[in-house]
Amino acid sequence: MTSSIINPVERPEVTQNLSENFILTTVDDLYNWAKMSSLYPLMFGTACCFMEFMAAYASRFDMERYGMIPRATPRQADLMITAGTITMKYAPNLVRLYEQMPEPKYVIAMGACTITGGMFSVDSPSAVRGVDKLIPVDVYIPGCPPRPEAVIDAIIKLRKKIANESIQELQQTQQTHRYHSITHQMKVVEPILDGQYLRSSKREVLPPELTAATGLPLVNGQDSLVISHIISA
Repeated sequence: MTSSIINPVERPEVTQNLSENFILTTVDDLYNWAKMSSLYPLMFGTACCFMEFMAAYASRFDMERYGMIPRATPRQADLMITAGTITMKYAPNLVRLYEQMPEPKYVIAMGACTITGGMFSVDSPSAVRGVDKLIPVDVYIPGCPPRPEAVIDAIIKLRKKIANESIQELQQTQQTHRYHSITHQMKVVEPILDGQYLRSSKREVLPPELTAATGLPLVNGQDSLVISHIISA
């Protein structure tokens, strides 16, 4: 009975079989293989989802085995993972970072806060209800926050999407409007906490009951605080 070694130590011998010496492929497949095997994500994070994104690069998951090397500058990155809540104040910076990334570029929306606003979508006046209102998104990762396994699953889905692209169809599928913005019709109200609590009208004008109880001429609110502390003591 003979047994074969799967990974022998010796170097593989060159055979005369044509099927083992030629590789037939297309330019699209070669181009897509190079793109999907060297995705450079931008080191970008705004909230707690970025902790899970960093955990995906730890030794337990090791996302660099997919050829993904994080870059600190958008000019050398082709993948943006929006890990965290996007606020309206930060939205122009997000669009600026996306515009500085070279083509072809991809976006992964990570977390519920990025996709729909999450727990801030009900009463927050500053959270963006979906990052796809600002930039185009290729893959969504639901969760609050998603685990590193979900990030790796999104990377695999993005690799499959890149593998099906065609160079001839790039100009046809290119978006004409990358982002849009709307004017918010919010009603502006006076702030509840204005930092002038001790100077409010109720604090300046002393109640007559406090003056009658102490029998002392009270001038302002500071004196009332002193008297109230004396009475309570």
